[in-house]
Amino acid sequence: MTAPALIETIASMADVRFDGQRPYDLDVHDRGLFSDLLQRGGLALGEGYVRGDWDCDDLPELIARLLRARHQLDANPLQGLREAWQRLREWMLNPQTLHRSFRVGRVHYDIDPRVYAAMLDARRIYSCAIWNDGDTLDQAQERKLDLICRKLELRPGHRLLDVGCGWGGLLAYACEHYGVQGYGITISARQYAYIRDHHTNLPIEVLMADYRSLPQLNQPRFDRIVSVGMFEHVGPVNQGTYHRILRDCLQPDGLFLLQTIGHFVTTAQTDPWIERYIFPGGRLPAPSQLAQGVEGVYQLQSWENYGLHYERTLLAWWEKFSAHWPLLQGTLSDEFYRMWRYYLLGCAGYFRSGHGQLWQLLLRPAL
Repeated sequence: MTAPALIETIASMADVRFDGQRPYDLDVHDRGLFSDLLQRGGLALGEGYVRGDWDCDDLPELIARLLRARHQLDANPLQGLREAWQRLREWMLNPQTLHRSFRVGRVHYDIDPRVYAAMLDARRIYSCAIWNDGDTLDQAQERKLDLICRKLELRPGHRLLDVGCGWGGLLAYACEHYGVQGYGITISARQYAYIRDHHTNLPIEVLMADYRSLPQLNQPRFDRIVSVGMFEHVGPVNQGTYHRILRDCLQPDGLFLLQTIGHFVTTAQTDPWIERYIFPGGRLPAPSQLAQGVEGVYQLQSWENYGLHYERTLLAWWEKFSAHWPLLQGTLSDEFYRMWRYYLLGCAGYFRSGHGQLWQLLLRPAL
C-alpha cells in the first residue's frame, strides 16, 4: 500500500479526507506530506502546516477528529510497550529538572511581547477564562480571577503566593479587590520585567525563580498559595517535590488553589510538535496521577473541571491575534503566523475532543 493510501485509510477512521470539500478536510499542497506523516506522525503534521504543505479551514474540528481516532488506534497491544518505554525515559532523563526549567520561559514566554499584548485581555491572563453568554474576553477572565479569590477566601492582609505568576494579573486583581499582599515567582524574564514596571503602585513582590528555590528565599509562611497554568511544567517525576515544597510554604490553616490542564487518561506520550515548538518539557497529568501527588500531602476540598471553557478561550485568543496581525506582520514572519494559528486552534481542537481537561483543585495541608 502506498504512503498516501495508508494515510488516507487511517484518516478515514476520523472521517477526514485529503483534498475534500468539508471545512475540516485537509487541502494538501505537497504530496510529500504523506510519507512524512508515516515517518514522523504529529511532528510532521505540525511542521507541514507551518511550511504551507497543507491547509484546513476548520483546524479545531480536524484536530478533534484526529485525536478521537488516534485514541482508537492506541488501544493496540504495542501501545503498552511504548508507554512503558516513555515512562522509563521520563524517570531517567527528567525533562523538567531545575537547570532545564527556565528553557520554556525563553522559548515561549519571552517571545515578542506584542504577541501576548495582541491576543490576551487587558490584564494579560494566559489561562482559561470562565465564560457566561455574552461575555467579552476581559469579562470572562475577571470572572475566573474572582472565582479563584473567593475559593481561596482571601481577606485583607493575607499574604498570597502565586507560583508561576505570569504577567501579574491575578496578583494585581487580588490586591485591588481583596486587599492582599502579593508575592510571585516566574521563570520568564519578560514577565518579571512587566510586573516590575507595571504594578509599582501595588504591594506585589516578584522574583525570577523556580518553585524549587522557594525554601532558599526564607519567606514567612503564606496564608494562601495559588498556581494557575504552571503545573503543566512540573512533570510526573517532580510532582511530589512540588507539592511538599508548597505545603511547607503554607500556613497550617492555609489554602492552596491549583489550576492545571490535564489529560483524560494516563499517558506518557506528549504531542511532539507542542513539545518542540511551544512548551518544551511540558507534561499533562491524568486524574489518577494528580490525585496520587496530593495524597497524604493535602486534604482535597474540591475538584472542578472547566475544560469546556478552554476551547472558547483559545478561539477568543486567536480572534484577537488575527485581528491585530496587520500591525505585527512587518516584523513577524508568515511562518510565525501559521505556527501560532496551528498552536491556538490545534489546542482548541484538543479541548473539543474531550481529551483535554481543565481542573481547579482546592487543597488544605494534611493534618
